[in-house]
Amino acid sequence: MSGALAEIFALERQDEDRFLIRPVESEMQRTFGGQVAAQSLRAAQLTVAPGRPVHSLHASFLRGGQPAKPLHLDVRRARDGRTFSTRHVTASQDGKTIFELTASFHVPEDGEDWQPSGGLDVPRPEELPAYRLPSWFGDIPNFDVRPVNPPGDEEFPLRHPFWFRSLDPVGDPSLHPCVLTYVSDIAVVDSSRAPGSTASYVTAVSLDHAVWFHRPARSDEWLLYSMDSLLNHGARGLARGTMHTLDGTLVASVAQETLLRPAR
Repeated sequence: MSGALAEIFALERQDEDRFLIRPVESEMQRTFGGQVAAQSLRAAQLTVAPGRPVHSLHASFLRGGQPAKPLHLDVRRARDGRTFSTRHVTASQDGKTIFELTASFHVPEDGEDWQPSGGLDVPRPEELPAYRLPSWFGDIPNFDVRPVNPPGDEEFPLRHPFWFRSLDPVGDPSLHPCVLTYVSDIAVVDSSRAPGSTASYVTAVSLDHAVWFHRPARSDEWLLYSMDSLLNHGARGLARGTMHTLDGTLVASVAQETLLRPAR
């Protein structure tokens, strides 16, 4: 991996379970949440024995990150069992926790292989125009993104579903889930709104986030990311969705709760 993605995953090991990410020049006021989640997953991976890929993560966004400040990642080894390992990661800046993640890793086992039948009822990526991600999704120009539907308004310009792939080859298999984690936070807040809603918000941010990795998948090959709203109540929204390969194989599922405070 090269370019901006390589910079994102350039973790400096301070000791066995502590990592540092040095600030990089950025025009962003706040660090993209998916980036912190991906970096935290990477820190957890680096403390787990080889042969145990991640199968799930659950995270909470607590404070906004600042790109101009160092990010500290502290890993706690919650469990190392015969087939499962669990890690808890705390991300902090200026001594304050901004993000927490729990990730679980599983030794591959034999079992049934099933998913709902049916193909993907959307145009293929080569039939769609490329789209440049807005700057608040991070300083990474090396994603090819192809929205199925036309871009939205200025507040929520990118809408699900969309195809994506990394333009930089990702050679390390363990990095593919990290890249998927990065993308899993893109345009999710809009997807948590009630269908057809045109409401404006004074606050629209991610709260809790979860990803389940069902099968190995390459982040440098086309994946379709789809998210839909499940519920809106009490200034909170819930969205859930999936990532599929070109042939319709389900490789990951995502859920996120968001804070949607309407403008008054």
